[in-house]
Amino acid sequence: MTIAVKKSEVSRRGVLAGMGGMSFCLALGVDGATLLPAAQANTPADAKAFNAWVRIAPNGTITVLSAGAEMGQGSMTGLPLIVAEEMDADWSKVAIEMAPADPKIYGYMLNNDRMMAIVGSRATMLYYNDLRIAGAQVRKVLLANAAEKWGVDASTLKTEPSVVINPANGQRLTYGEIAAFGKVPSPLPSVDAKELKARKDFRLIGKGVARRDIPSKVNGTAVFGLDIKLPGMVYATTLHSPVHNAAPVSWNDAQIKAMPGVIATVKLPNGVAVVADRFERALAAADALKVVWSKGQAAGYDSEVALHKDYVKIHHDPNAQTLTVHANGDAKAAFSGAAKVFKAEFKSDYGYHAQMEPLNAVARFNAAGDHVEIWEGTQAPDLSRAAVAKTLGFKEEQVTHNQCYLGGGFGRRNGGMEAVEVAKIAQEVKRPVKLIWTRSEDLAQGRFRPQSFQCLEAAVDSAGKVAGWKHCVIGDGGNMLLTGGMRIAYYGVPNQLLELRGMSHGVQIKHWRAVAHVFNIFAIESFIDQLAVDAGMDPIQFRFERMGATPKARKCFETVAQMCDWKAARPADRALGISISERSGSLGAGVVEISLNRQTGKIKVHKVWVAADGGVIVQPEPAKANIESAIIYGLSSVLHERVTLKNGVVEQSNFHDYNLMRMSDLPEEMHVQFVDVDTRPTGLGEIGNPFIAAAISNAFHRLTGKRLRHMPFTPERVLETLKA
Repeated sequence: MTIAVKKSEVSRRGVLAGMGGMSFCLALGVDGATLLPAAQANTPADAKAFNAWVRIAPNGTITVLSAGAEMGQGSMTGLPLIVAEEMDADWSKVAIEMAPADPKIYGYMLNNDRMMAIVGSRATMLYYNDLRIAGAQVRKVLLANAAEKWGVDASTLKTEPSVVINPANGQRLTYGEIAAFGKVPSPLPSVDAKELKARKDFRLIGKGVARRDIPSKVNGTAVFGLDIKLPGMVYATTLHSPVHNAAPVSWNDAQIKAMPGVIATVKLPNGVAVVADRFERALAAADALKVVWSKGQAAGYDSEVALHKDYVKIHHDPNAQTLTVHANGDAKAAFSGAAKVFKAEFKSDYGYHAQMEPLNAVARFNAAGDHVEIWEGTQAPDLSRAAVAKTLGFKEEQVTHNQCYLGGGFGRRNGGMEAVEVAKIAQEVKRPVKLIWTRSEDLAQGRFRPQSFQCLEAAVDSAGKVAGWKHCVIGDGGNMLLTGGMRIAYYGVPNQLLELRGMSHGVQIKHWRAVAHVFNIFAIESFIDQLAVDAGMDPIQFRFERMGATPKARKCFETVAQMCDWKAARPADRALGISISERSGSLGAGVVEISLNRQTGKIKVHKVWVAADGGVIVQPEPAKANIESAIIYGLSSVLHERVTLKNGVVEQSNFHDYNLMRMSDLPEEMHVQFVDVDTRPTGLGEIGNPFIAAAISNAFHRLTGKRLRHMPFTPERVLETLKA
């Protein structure tokens, strides 16, 4: 579906009201809700704002703003659900609009700053308390207005979905009726944590409601950036430097401009954009570009040489620059007094996000050229808006950002690069522009999960317990190699030393679903399995007795062991492997059942079980779906996906040589269970990914007696391991 947007001057408030940009809300029918562009939804003009998040119309429609980028994970439904729970709203009367890109109002607090970026599976976790308070505020205001009208004490009243009730005489006022006469105080009433609902009183949270984005995605009316069409709009695509972050020096400009339909070429910091009247003409012109590039830092870089030789050399260099990531106890003493010392090394390759929708964005300037409007599906509308303003030398008030749906994010879509590029292009050609990256550009210019080399050491004392732990990670990416994934706070090893030895190759590195937890937990949990085998112990019992697993970790392992019937006999050609999974405050344990084709080297994962502690589960079914999605994403990366660079250039160009898991390779069964706890929600969108590699590796050892130490486990590597 293509959405045509009329030419107009659109203010931020206008976007919020749904009169111009592609904010979203819901048109309600007798059978539920259908997602529509705000301009089609007829949100009541007489709706009253009760706070920044909630507007109530006299007809009873409750509009709740959602700050959660919707990329298939369900945040656009889940966040308003939290507000509706605390204000006791009738969910069938709730409409949803995307919040403006204004972090001062709609951002969560993180590291003493307000942000809207939906990354790290943190939407529900970081918005939960704020949105509960926002909903409780509205409920207080509604009760106060009803009490004043009836001349009673507000504390004597109660609410049911969208109704205030006086139990003394049965009087009732709907929220819509109150909105028609009610007053909203300034400042808004404060809400104490003790005034929030007890979990036992939840009507919506944890009960399961239908996601609001699904109907439109099924019937084709959902609005992605690619669906936007503006009057007079032209099309652009790009050719970026083959070596990351090199600059264009010159190109065959006259030849390109002579091609049919070509309007302009535009120089970008690390590329050239071609603008044409139709996208296919822009694409043909981009294919014909001949660019002379400056020399980038990554020129000559060979990723495989770096991983297999350079990183190993750095690891063995006692004078290499080292950053201590974490230290506790006395690791040196633990190792010097150890009864036994173990060592193991692990490697992992670069990984691409492989999101379904390539990067794209639309930009339109006003006639004066001092205001730009952006349409984009992004994980971080606030960061995009700020980046566009900075690039253009504008104030943020001069940028209107219209959030669209995202065809997958996984960390790829939170930098605003495409929004910045399309703004620069539109400013130069003085027309509305839709920019579309091709898949090959997206892969060549990927912000990759970094490759890494890791060495782990364990000191076992005379009682057989792991008393000392060392973990060194080597690679390019700084915090992308860490992000908490090295820490083993779920185990009680008393003496630890975690180190990073980093360098810079000039390759673009970025957050990737579960970031460093993927390759760090692969190394950690594979190594623990090695220790358990040496001790002749069940790997779960080893974690309990020799690694000092915390109560939270024990509960996850016990739950998943029960789910999979851990000790039951399996067919001779099958084996189980287990691993912990940790990310964004959540903890889990996962088990896989695999088989192996020893002739082809292909590993088949037949069954997967995950037990996760993610706090209170706001939306049970979407939460399960998120974990299942992460399992599949993880399986694909662990068994198939790798990026390599030669002479600084990415060797893979599309899905014919960057291999993804196929439908035929999906597990036959996936089972997800949540540990029942009454704690604040933690992140679940990535918890299904980190355990996969180690669980498969550990199952592989059970089948073969050999260990896989380089991710991904491609058939070629499996065959090499079997022969070794």
